[in-house]
Amino acid sequence: MILNCCIIDDEPLALDLLESYVLKTPFLKLTGKYLGALQAMHELQSNDVDLLFLDIQMPGLNGLDFSKMVPEKTRIIFTTAFNQYALDSYKVNALDYLLKPISYLDFLQAANKALRWFEIVRRPSPLVAEPVANVAPATPTAAPEKEEIDSIFVKSDYKLIQIKLAHILYIEGLKDYIKIYTEDEPKPILSLMSMKSMEELLPSGRFMRVHRSYIVQIEKIKVIDRNRIVFGKTYIPISDTYKKDFAAFLSGRSLNHPM
Repeated sequence: MILNCCIIDDEPLALDLLESYVLKTPFLKLTGKYLGALQAMHELQSNDVDLLFLDIQMPGLNGLDFSKMVPEKTRIIFTTAFNQYALDSYKVNALDYLLKPISYLDFLQAANKALRWFEIVRRPSPLVAEPVANVAPATPTAAPEKEEIDSIFVKSDYKLIQIKLAHILYIEGLKDYIKIYTEDEPKPILSLMSMKSMEELLPSGRFMRVHRSYIVQIEKIKVIDRNRIVFGKTYIPISDTYKKDFAAFLSGRSLNHPM
């Protein structure tokens, strides 16, 4: 796989250094380098750029602000001499953060991280069967229905992790990832997967989407407070889009539901 990449840095020496790193990395193809974000804006919108090496502190338009204008398909690796920007870089879903002076080893590790990310995103889903020409439809087998499964496998940190459905409390959707919160783990399981894919994978009789960013397990709901589902200290809003379906669910289980 080859990744098309661009570099934006207002320091000519830093720009040349990163260019030399890109040129000796076999899976990277340099499609542009710029001394400022404004100079690169038009090209990034019109060209197919996979990866952007982006300086943060630049005159006119800084990298953090510019990152919010970059097409969603373009992933970002920030480069900067100031480590106080590290937290901000992850708030805008950067793939990585490189602190100047940047060694080739650090650059290559970040580039490999981007390569693995694109390999996962562009890999065909194993859940979708490829069509076969000139073959008669097979007789349906006794494979379990979605409602019958008791666990799912998700990819996390390049491993497949089995999660028992009975342990899931709720799922939170981020930009490109989901967080799966379970009863038996103090931290959520992070997976590169869309909310739509997760919603299709889970049994609809047990799980319900209540918000653009949340799916909850119905039987785990214990408290509803002012149009919010309460899991410990977490309050999950029920959005207007899903309020009707959630109210219908409540109507069959409550004499005086709050919806």
